[in-house]
Amino acid sequence: MTIRSIAGVLAPRHAKIAAMAAIAILLAVNSARAAGDPARGATLYQGCGDCHSIDKNDVGPMHKGVVGRLAGTVAGYNYSPALKDSKIVWTEANLDKWLTGPDAMVPGTKMFYEVQDPKDRADIIAFLKEKAK
Repeated sequence: MTIRSIAGVLAPRHAKIAAMAAIAILLAVNSARAAGDPARGATLYQGCGDCHSIDKNDVGPMHKGVVGRLAGTVAGYNYSPALKDSKIVWTEANLDKWLTGPDAMVPGTKMFYEVQDPKDRADIIAFLKEKAK
């Protein structure tokens, strides 16, 4: 038996149902991952604390109100010209992209730290959404 003959045995309706079920599972897994765990994010955020704080500028800008904010606009922080001119709004998607590779997203930025694990990024972002309101 070949793959083609097996596919011919499978009714088109069953193939369509199987494909839809696979898509539904992938969407459920990705949306659960995207939601993030703010409690775990709080623990992971401790590593960000070397440069950042929720309430005050430090080596990096404060994160209070970061979600939804225009990049490079926290008063009293000296941003790189690249980030000030970026016109980025810190949405969840942009924060995820930023944490994946800040210099790839905005060449010339001061930030160099990357978070490679997608779950870690989702958890940190969930924490920032909850804590940094």
